[in-house]
Amino acid sequence: MHRKRLPIGVQSFRDLRETDCYYVDKTPLIAQMVERGSHYFLSRPRRFGKSLLVDTLRELFSCNEPLFRGLHIHGRWDWNDPRPVVRLSFAADYNEPGALAANVHTQLTIIEDDAGVEPAAPGSRGPDRLLRLLHRLHRETGKRVAVLVDEYDKPILDVLEHPDLARANRDYLRGLYGVLKGAAEHVRFVLVTGVSMFSKASLFSGLNNLENISLDPAFATICGYAETDLDTVFAPELEGFDRDEIRRWYNGYGWRGSERVYNPHDVLLLFRTREFDPHWFGTATPTFLFRLMMERGVSPMDLEGCEVDRASLTAFDVEAIETSALLFQSGYLTIGGEERRSGETLFRLDYPNREVRLGLNRALLRHVSGLPRAVSKQTWELGDMLARNDFVRVQAILRAFFASVPYQWSATADLARYEAWYAGMLFACFRSIGLELRAEESTAQGRSDLVVLHSGRVFVIECKVARKCENAAAAVARAMSQMRARGYAEPSAGEREGEPLARREKYLADGVPVRLVAMAFGRAERNLVAVHVEAA
Repeated sequence: MHRKRLPIGVQSFRDLRETDCYYVDKTPLIAQMVERGSHYFLSRPRRFGKSLLVDTLRELFSCNEPLFRGLHIHGRWDWNDPRPVVRLSFAADYNEPGALAANVHTQLTIIEDDAGVEPAAPGSRGPDRLLRLLHRLHRETGKRVAVLVDEYDKPILDVLEHPDLARANRDYLRGLYGVLKGAAEHVRFVLVTGVSMFSKASLFSGLNNLENISLDPAFATICGYAETDLDTVFAPELEGFDRDEIRRWYNGYGWRGSERVYNPHDVLLLFRTREFDPHWFGTATPTFLFRLMMERGVSPMDLEGCEVDRASLTAFDVEAIETSALLFQSGYLTIGGEERRSGETLFRLDYPNREVRLGLNRALLRHVSGLPRAVSKQTWELGDMLARNDFVRVQAILRAFFASVPYQWSATADLARYEAWYAGMLFACFRSIGLELRAEESTAQGRSDLVVLHSGRVFVIECKVARKCENAAAAVARAMSQMRARGYAEPSAGEREGEPLARREKYLADGVPVRLVAMAFGRAERNLVAVHVEAA
C-alpha cells in the first residue's frame, strides 16, 4: 500500500493536497453545512483540525477547483462562481493591552491589499474597517462575502488569569463580531470556530442568527478521525499496531453523534513515532484549570461520570466559568452519555480515553506537589505493592508523596472536605499509573471513598482524618467499622433511584479476593499516619 505524507501541523488545505498528504474527506459535511444554512459557530478542543476546516472553506469559496478533485464535493459545487473571502485568525499572542486591536488592523490591511481594495483611512477603528471592507468587497465583485473566523476566543483565553485584560479583549471582540450582524446584506456565509462557547449575551449579543453546531449530531465528526478513517485512509500506517490499543489510547471523543472520534494530532504523532505517548496532552499544561479546581475544591474524583445540563455544559464567560464547561470545551472531558430527565437533557461527562485520563491526573499531581515528574519511580511501585498486599510499602510510598504537597493545598477547617481532598489525591495517584478505579461506589447503605480493581483483587479504601484527641489507631478503627457497618464489601445495590446516568457496576463476584483498606491521616502531620487492612 502507498504510504503518504503525514500532515502533522499542516493547516493549509492547499499544502495538504499538493504535497501528497493523507486527507480525511470532510467535504460531505461541508457541503451539508453550506446547503443547510449560512451562519455557524463550532467549538472543538485545540489541535482538532479547526484551522484546516476553515482553510478548506476558504479554498472552496475561492473556487480553487484542482484542490478538490477526487473529493465528495467536486461534482456538487459551481466552480465558476468564486466569491470574496474574509478570513480572520487569532492565533497570535495577546498578553499586552492594545495587542488585539493592532493585530486586527494588520490582518485587515493584508486582506485589503490582496483584494485590491482602497485602504481605510488612518486611525479607523477595527469594527469600522471590517464593515467598510465587507461593503466594498460586495460592491466591487457583486457577490456577498464568506467570513471565516478561526480561534475567535484565543485573545480572551490567553489572559483569563488577568481579568481586566480579558474583559477588555472580550469587549473589543464583541464590537468586531457585532459588525457581522449589521452587515448581513453583504455576507453570504459565516463560520466562527474556537475552543470555548462564550454565551451570545457576552460575545455575540448582536449576532443572534449564529447557529451553534458544536453539539449537533449531524456535525459530530466534522473534526477528528472516525474508526473507518483509520481503517481506510490510514490503512498503510496500521501495520504492527494493535487496533484495540490505538482505540483505548486515543479514541473516545463524542459530540452526540453515533460515532466517537480520534484526536487527529494523536493519531498522526502515533504513526510518526510508532509509540503510544500522551502526544496531545503534552502540547499544553492546563495550569489555570488546576488552580480553578483547587480554589473551588473540585476533586479528581468529581470529574468522572459527572452529570451536567446543557446550559452548564455550554456556559462560558470571563466572570462565570463553569468547571465542567471548561473541562469539556478544552477536551479533558467528553460526553459519555445523555438522558432526558424532568424535561431536560442531562449529559454524563467522562475522560475520552487513556491518554487524557493518565495525562490529566499526572499533570495535576505535578502541579499540586511541585515535583518535576508527575509519577516517581516509587509511585510506579504502587501497583506491584498492591498485588503483593505489601501495605507497609504502600504506606511508605504514599507518605513520600503527601510529604511533597505544600501546606496551602490541604489546609482547611472542614473535616469532611479534608478527607475528600486526601481521597482525591489518592485517586489521582492510582489513576496516574493506570489502575482501574471506582470513586464513591454505592452500596445499599452508603458510598465507599475509593475502590481499586487490580491483579484480580478488589481493594475498598476509606479515608479518615484523625479527629481532635483521636489517635491514628482510633481513626483507622472508625474507618474499618464504617466499611463493615455499611456493607462496602457487598455488591453494588444497582442504580440509585432517580439517577439512571450514574455508573452502578457490580465489581464483586464469587471468589474475588476483597480487601478493606482503612487509611488515617493526621491533621498536624498533614500526611498518612496509619493503614490497616482486613479481608472482607
